[in-house]
Amino acid sequence: MVQKDKNKETKPIEKEDKDENDIKNSLSLEENNHEKIQTLENEVEELKDKVLRKSAEFENYKRRTENDQLNLLTYAAESFISKLLPIIDDFERSMKHIDSTNDIDSVKEGMGLIYDKFVKLLDEQGVKKMESKGKSFDVNYHEAVMQQKADNFPPHTVIDELECGYMYKDKVIRHAKVIVSEDN
Repeated sequence: MVQKDKNKETKPIEKEDKDENDIKNSLSLEENNHEKIQTLENEVEELKDKVLRKSAEFENYKRRTENDQLNLLTYAAESFISKLLPIIDDFERSMKHIDSTNDIDSVKEGMGLIYDKFVKLLDEQGVKKMESKGKSFDVNYHEAVMQQKADNFPPHTVIDELECGYMYKDKVIRHAKVIVSEDN
């Protein structure tokens, strides 16, 4: 009988141990699950942050690309126009030379018509000649070739223009080469 009693006594103890182990295992599983959930939530937050950053980077890239394309279209003819400007300079020099030698009036008139037509074409394309003489010197528009004393001009004023400056739409494509008055 003693053996039975021992067996009976051990069974409830084993059951209690088993219940305690089940509770411990259950708590351990809950802790593990809670840690996993917390880890997954952190990963979700990191991924959300990455997605937001990538989205913002893409929007910035898209804006920059659109601006670059707009600038490319707006100023596409700049190189071509810059190459045409020396031709205008040659026309101007030729016209001045004709004045000094009193050549044939018809040649002068023809060159004048060509010049006017050419300037009109450039004007239609957005190229404007800058007027500099008598204006205050500005490094954004002028390139000072030399300075001279001039009593009838205030200091830092354009006295004469050696080569015209040109604007293409709102951008200077060639600075005017000018003579500037000195300080008195």
